[in-house]
Amino acid sequence: MALPVKNRLRDLRAEKGWSQARLAELAGVSRQTIQALESGKYDPSLPLAFALAALFKRKIEEIFEP
Repeated sequence: MALPVKNRLRDLRAEKGWSQARLAELAGVSRQTIQALESGKYDPSLPLAFALAALFKRKIEEIFEP
């Protein structure tokens, strides 16, 4: 049974002043993917989690938690 993953993407994105579209562009995914992540409807793949952590210069655990 998979645990839902919570994240701080919306807050971190707001701190940077980035739109969902801008974050999606930087991460190489669609805006819909970012929206789904932020709303908790989608859990990131490991490569995407690493990419997002790198963009925000944070550890994965600082962005995502079970």
